[in-house]
Amino acid sequence: MGRPQRTDIGGFVYHVLNRANARSTIFSTEKEYQDFEKILFEAVEKFGMRLVSYVIMPNHFHFVLYPQIEGEIKKFMHWLTLTHTQRWHAKTKTIGYGHLYQGRYKSFLVENDAHLWTLLAYVERNPLRAGLVKSLKDWPWSSYYKRKFGTPLQKKLLATNSITWPNNYEELLNSTEEKEKLDKIRNSVNRGKPYGSNSWTDSVLEKFGLEITDRKRGRQKKN
Repeated sequence: MGRPQRTDIGGFVYHVLNRANARSTIFSTEKEYQDFEKILFEAVEKFGMRLVSYVIMPNHFHFVLYPQIEGEIKKFMHWLTLTHTQRWHAKTKTIGYGHLYQGRYKSFLVENDAHLWTLLAYVERNPLRAGLVKSLKDWPWSSYYKRKFGTPLQKKLLATNSITWPNNYEELLNSTEEKEKLDKIRNSVNRGKPYGSNSWTDSVLEKFGLEITDRKRGRQKKN
């Protein structure tokens, strides 16, 4: 099976994620989280990427990105993961010991409506869902924490005002997640499928000539 298709078009919101090779832990100390977060904000400044939200977990990360021009995500993610890999290997004295990440990052188009709000909550709730903290205020390595307690520069580097947020976002963030919505997001990740309403998803698949993955049958084109 070939690599999943990806778009990289400006003016669309994307859910972007990557995992450590073999899902190994790559962030286990405060310094390791800080180092990656520093690189993340360096990349935001270097490429002018609109970083709407993010969370860094022990063996993976999630971003919600809102690129303005075509090809922006590829450049941003290539520099970020390459820089992090080089610095991580140098500090852990593991240069030449293999890949840090499992492969290419994954990216999925997201409909800019209530689906985006659900995704934002999904991303920022990761530490709660994983049982790492009892309150999101206790997980510093996320956009939620930075919006609340970050430095003026960190708050400025978050593209919080690039989208419209629901008035009840805090309630959405702290409410129990609906299984159906969780399953739909996970289906998007597993199948390489845009995340949104059925009509929007169909139109995006047709517009960009994308295919989605059927684990049992391989790749099937969505017309």
